[in-house]
Order: sequence, then structure tokens, then C-alpha cells
Amino acid sequence: MSRTKSLRLTCPDCGSDLVVDARTGAVLSHRRPKEPPAGGKDFDALLAGLDESRNRAEKLFEQEKAAMADRERLLEEKFRAALQRAEEEPDDGPPPRPFDLD
Repeated sequence: MSRTKSLRLTCPDCGSDLVVDARTGAVLSHRRPKEPPAGGKDFDALLAGLDESRNRAEKLFEQEKAAMADRERLLEEKFRAALQRAEEEPDDGPPPRPFDLD
């Protein structure tokens, strides 16, 4: 019986442990390296990231709030202009009925 020779390798890209069959080149086993919790960041870095995301959210909220206030102002101006235009134009009464045109 021939004994299968295998090679233990470490991937230089991802750091995974590989067991490869020397004769065929097939990967027999693959183990990913253990990652530290929270991506290796300490508590202070995570807290700073949380503060940054909160500040971004507040800034975006204020921008949208200002845009909504500006939108309300623009709609009010358009309404006033249409109201003034309606008051200035004479009212000709109701349009003619199609039956009266015969």
C-alpha cells in the first residue's frame, strides 16, 4: 500500500491553513484563521466609530429637515402665486356645454 503524502501550507493571502495532497495537488483540508472579535478593534475604537456614525446620521437628518422646510416654503410661494393669478384673471363663467353647441 502506498502512503499518501500531504503538505501543510499557510496561504500568504488570507492566512488559512491548507492540507494539500502532494501527488494530485488537491486541497484536502482548509481552515480559516480565527479572527478576533469586533475585527480586532478595541473598545475605544468601536465607541469612536459609533460616535462617527451617530454624527453622520444627525447631519443627514438636519439636511433633510432643512430640505423639507425649504420645500414647504417653495410650495407656499407657488400656491400664493397661483392664487394671485386666479384673482387677477377674469372669470368667464362656466364653460359652454357640448349640448348647447349643436
